[in-house]
Amino acid sequence: VQLQASGGGTAQAGGSLRLSCAASGRTFTSYAMGWFRQAPGKEREFVAAITRGGSITIYADSVKGRFTISRDNAKNTVYLQMNSLKPEDTAVYYCAADRVLLTTTPHRQAREYDYWGQGTQVTVSS
Repeated sequence: VQLQASGGGTAQAGGSLRLSCAASGRTFTSYAMGWFRQAPGKEREFVAAITRGGSITIYADSVKGRFTISRDNAKNTVYLQMNSLKPEDTAVYYCAADRVLLTTTPHRQAREYDYWGQGTQVTVSS
């Protein structure tokens, strides 16, 4: 599967952005989906993930209550709605696909993911 992330940009602290990740192919529903981010000089970190059917979502503590992950399987797209943005949210954001069984809880570890998008830059100014 190929992933194409979009929607990044610049926002002020307290503002919102919505990221999208479009997947190619007809097997989108075979994958749990995740969002990760990497700030300059830091390791890639988990942000959020969602099960194949969309019934279970998990979040990093740093974004819980501010970010929402969702997916539209008819459109082969996963979204990350980011509200109440903070300067520390500044990073390149990556979407990723994890081929799993239907009932598998989403993974937080990047090594579990099989495919990655190219990343989209999010910059939050104070």
